[in-house]
Amino acid sequence: MLKQHWRGRWLRQILRHSSGLMVPVVTVALWQLASSLGWVNALVLPSPWAVLHKWFEYLAPTAPYDAAAGSKLAWLFSGELLRDALGSMYRVIMGFVIGAGLALPLGLLMGASPRIYGLMNLTVQLIRPIPPIAYIPLAILWFGLGNPPALFLIALGAFFPVLMNTIAGVRQVDGIYLRAARNLGANQRTLFLRVMLPAAVPYILSGVRIGIGTAFIVVIVAEMIAVSNGLGFRIMEAREYFWSDKIIAGMITIGLFGLAIDLGMSALNNHLLRWHRGLEH
Repeated sequence: MLKQHWRGRWLRQILRHSSGLMVPVVTVALWQLASSLGWVNALVLPSPWAVLHKWFEYLAPTAPYDAAAGSKLAWLFSGELLRDALGSMYRVIMGFVIGAGLALPLGLLMGASPRIYGLMNLTVQLIRPIPPIAYIPLAILWFGLGNPPALFLIALGAFFPVLMNTIAGVRQVDGIYLRAARNLGANQRTLFLRVMLPAAVPYILSGVRIGIGTAFIVVIVAEMIAVSNGLGFRIMEAREYFWSDKIIAGMITIGLFGLAIDLGMSALNNHLLRWHRGLEH
């Protein structure tokens, strides 16, 4: 019975996710058909097969394997695509950690304290609508070229989604729960740790998910301007040489990484919020 249960569960999971593949598969099929019939210029929009060929060429190691030169793992990761992807992921993670690390305590303070909220809210609302891209000239003036300006822009992109969701999560706690906790003798510290913070966790995780997505968008823009490697840089380099197949291969790689990050965050949210979903159902 247990084996049948798990088999049925896996089958349902496969069917649920396979339905989402219908649109990409149909799109690629139509794209290949249009390319085969000559309806589009191959220099402007190469066929899916040409893009796939370029993607594997982009992924492949740059030199034949030489056991004397180093380990096989290092050789496998010597491909241009993997090096660019690792560089981009490093910037995303570091920039997000900086931005979220600053936003989370500030958001908790602003959400829990009306005085701090009143002091900081006007400044936050003034700066928040400015897109990180607008800071590019200042970032280059302040930090020069390389990783520092890119990390600054990514941290800025991740900061506000985490901040605003954290504030909203703390401030939305039902007053009934707060009054009940006070009536049971809870002090301010206990009230914050045992009532406000757990209630705010779903909002915080939603902000983290949005913040990571924003960080990944910003890193591509930053690499196009201030960095000499990474997926964004490689796309701009391909544009200069009119390598449309490499541009699309890089875009697909970005999409795959973005999908992987989103699926990972969704799984993390589901794991951490099991208690919350249990209350809802």
